[in-house]
Parts: sequence; C-alpha cells; structure tokens
Amino acid sequence: MNQPEIYQAGLREVEFGARVKIVEPCNLYGCKIGDDCFVGPFTEIQKDVRIGARTRVQSHAFICELSTIGDDCFVGHGVMFINDTFSTGGPARGRKELWRETVIGNRVSIGSNATIMPVNIVDDVVIGAGSVVTKDITTPGTYAGNPARRLLARG
Repeated sequence: MNQPEIYQAGLREVEFGARVKIVEPCNLYGCKIGDDCFVGPFTEIQKDVRIGARTRVQSHAFICELSTIGDDCFVGHGVMFINDTFSTGGPARGRKELWRETVIGNRVSIGSNATIMPVNIVDDVVIGAGSVVTKDITTPGTYAGNPARRLLARG
C-alpha cells in the first residue's frame, strides 16, 4: 500500500515582533510578523511575507509569497492573496518568475472573503467583504465589488 508524503502545519523560521498572538492551528513559515500582531487559526502565511505592526489576520486567511502588509491593517476571515495570475493560461507550476507581488499600505482593512490579486494598495483603504481587487488602488477610500471599484461618499 502506498503512503502519502505528510507535512505538518506549524511555525517554522518565523521572525516575530514583541507581543504577537497566534491561535493554532496555523501554518507560518519564513515570514516576518511585526509587533503586537494577531494571527487567527487555520491561517497560512508563506515565506518572505512581511506583516507590519499591530496588524490582525483573522482565521482562514491565506497570504502567499511576495506579499507585504503594512502597519495597523485588518485582514478579515477567509481573505485570499494571489501571486500567480495564470499569465500563460494556467498555473505557473513552480515558475516563480511568473508570480507578481502585492503591497498593502498602512491602515488598510480587507473584509472577509475578499480576493487580492497582485496589486499595490495605498494607505487608508477599506475593501468590502467578498470583493475582488484586480487593479492597483492609488486613492484612499472604500472599494467593493467584483472587480472592486471605489464607492463614492453620499452627502
């Protein structure tokens, strides 16, 4: 009978700031988590990810390689970061040169079940729950929908 190759979830080669709180089980490896952060259960944060101080990552979030998140951010439940745009018509299949980075500014809140494609997001942005961010966000404000668009304030 064949046996599967088994990998254990856990914390490996993580650089933690002061007073970080983690709820297990989670899978964090090769990343850097800033001071006073919170990471909820069933979360994966991959290598070379940088998370700024006082940022909260809620349960079931996936933050892939080539992602940077600023200070004082909120990543809601089930948020998915994507680094492979399927630019060749399918998965990169280990060809990391096809992956793209995501940079999230400071004081950005991302609602539950949002999908964040490889983009840059400026400071002071709110992303609505379930939104799909497909393009850079260069102006502070509130964005929602698929694809995410800026919501205009009503006066």
